[in-house]
Amino acid sequence: MKLTIVSIIISAGVVFSAILFANNRDSSGLPDKEPVAVSQVIDGKQVIEIKAKGGYTPREILAKADILTVIRIKTQGTFDCSSALVIPSLNYRKNLAPSGVTEIEVPSQKIGTVINGTCAMGMYGFSIKFN
Repeated sequence: MKLTIVSIIISAGVVFSAILFANNRDSSGLPDKEPVAVSQVIDGKQVIEIKAKGGYTPREILAKADILTVIRIKTQGTFDCSSALVIPSLNYRKNLAPSGVTEIEVPSQKIGTVINGTCAMGMYGFSIKFN
């Protein structure tokens, strides 16, 4: 009897720990507090890659100011609300393909500019900070 009670308590603890661990992560399996990503320059353009599925990864990006920028949104089996992308400062609103790559050209931005993107429902978001 005591062994059964101990087994139930241990099992409940394992399940509870797994739930807490899962709630502190996004759909990519990365912790909520991920490091800030830095953009890369390819063929004279700054390219920012963001994955859209169950939110946006990375959520915070540092970018260079005063250079043409391309935001490259990658989807792979994305059927949640992160496929409905809104970037208000660019007047951009589009339903992304469930799988593929969507490129958004952004004119050069001044130092200190922040571009925010969200899903249509405002549940998920990302920000690009130009410095």
